Amino acid sequence: MSQLFSPFTLRALTVRNRVFVSPMCQYSSGDGAPNDWHFVHLGSRAVGGAGLVMTEATAVAPEGRITPSDLGLWSGAQVEPFRRLAAFIRAQGAAAGIQLAHAGRKASTDVPWRGGKPLPPAEGSWETLAPSAVPFSASWPSPRAMTPADLAAVRDQFVGAARRALDAGFDVVEIHAAHGYLLHQFLSPLSNRRDDGYGGSFANRVRFPLEIAQAVRGAWPDDRPVFMRVSSTDWVDGGWNLSSSIELAKLLKAVGIDLVDCSSGGLVPDAKIPAGPGFQTPAAAAIRREAGMATAAVGLITSPQQAEQIVATGQADAVFLAREFLRHPYWPLEAARALGAEIEWPKQYVRARSR
Repeated sequence: MSQLFSPFTLRALTVRNRVFVSPMCQYSSGDGAPNDWHFVHLGSRAVGGAGLVMTEATAVAPEGRITPSDLGLWSGAQVEPFRRLAAFIRAQGAAAGIQLAHAGRKASTDVPWRGGKPLPPAEGSWETLAPSAVPFSASWPSPRAMTPADLAAVRDQFVGAARRALDAGFDVVEIHAAHGYLLHQFLSPLSNRRDDGYGGSFANRVRFPLEIAQAVRGAWPDDRPVFMRVSSTDWVDGGWNLSSSIELAKLLKAVGIDLVDCSSGGLVPDAKIPAGPGFQTPAAAAIRREAGMATAAVGLITSPQQAEQIVATGQADAVFLAREFLRHPYWPLEAARALGAEIEWPKQYVRARSR
């Protein structure tokens, strides 16, 4: 029996299998709301048999967007398009998830296919926020160090976005604390140079991400899970590392976070990342083992056998696929066939099930 295609229960939510669609920015919104592109992009993965379909990084405030074309959920006017999207995902038998994010010092950039560089003022740039006035690189503008009022405002923005996500019908909310965005910037000593209660020691650097986790958990129903995505390591000496991630996971478990989504990198532009098949999976395994909480592995997971081995050997409870889902929207249907697992096909596609 395939473990990859076994159900997975967190709180009162049972997901039909352990193949999850990773958040993948599409940079295709004009006003923060999902449109037909997002509906087809995410809806097709639900049709394709994924257990959980997660939206891309969805900004909790306009200034929290990576680019002006990001999704966002800072306004009630954005709820209805998200409700349509979540309803379709759930109607196909998948769970609907949303990743809430704030880009911090990595905000206010152009889309990747135009270079992804910081926007100039003439093209609508905005002031960015960070724990400290330390730019992402020497060629990027310095962010403004956050004041206590800024910290409170961002905390409220995450809570407001979570409540709108609930109104829109999502099953799972994930807090983005990875890839060099705002909450990761607080975690790493490379970007957090504060000398108050939110900087310096490990306990101080994790304080704001933990406050966000507690606030979102408090705004989310007890019967629905909350995830957090972390960069398990910065891949830089003196930066955030796996042992710190394990200790953070223990604290997250204590405040009611249900799963750690284990990625890595993104904090600095010159990190030497040894990317290869499943290269981040050992971090998911270590956090699962040492912190005693559910994890998901992500990163160059491409074959059914590889994904099955990760779950079956207890390295992670689920796998997030990103680029493989861009190449193959119906990857779970084919993976189940390869693993000899029986899963339900969309009735409209059953004629193609046997060859």
